[in-house]
Amino acid sequence: MAPPRTPKALLAACVLFTAVACGVPAREGTAALGAGGAPAGSPAAQAGHDLRFGTDHRFASGVSFSVSAPKSFQPSSAAYPPSPRGAAFDIEVVNNGVETYRLSGLSVTATIGDAPAKQLVDATQGFTGVYDAGKDVLPGRSARITLAFAAPTQPVQMRLQLRPSATDPTAATYCGPA
Repeated sequence: MAPPRTPKALLAACVLFTAVACGVPAREGTAALGAGGAPAGSPAAQAGHDLRFGTDHRFASGVSFSVSAPKSFQPSSAAYPPSPRGAAFDIEVVNNGVETYRLSGLSVTATIGDAPAKQLVDATQGFTGVYDAGKDVLPGRSARITLAFAAPTQPVQMRLQLRPSATDPTAATYCGPA
């Protein structure tokens, strides 16, 4: 049974939808909601826009993410979907909260321009997605995962959006050349 919807939750969803639909970067949308923002004085708070790869982002729950700069690679013939090039990202998850964090809740999406980028699985090279999604990250612990996405031959601007859970209205958005 779904929890009852409250006017506050609906208002937050409407604000988030409007921010995304209007092209406002996710960092501004989350700041407007007043949740999950970057600490005052941090580069993310100063810029008010997308985070640079390598920057930490901490959510209100205490879970923080850091996404490495992309590493370009040539996918093997066994890669799916077939792609001329791949961009791999190391994602570090640190749980400084009081609750256990389940990696199965992590939602990562990528876009190139306005088009979604497909996650690339290439087991030959070790890109298997979130293989330990059932893993719990206990308070004070961390986990590292590597995800790859299909990319065109030429370098592009890629945007990764991370949410602690698929239903979480707050997101950390990283952007840079890939």
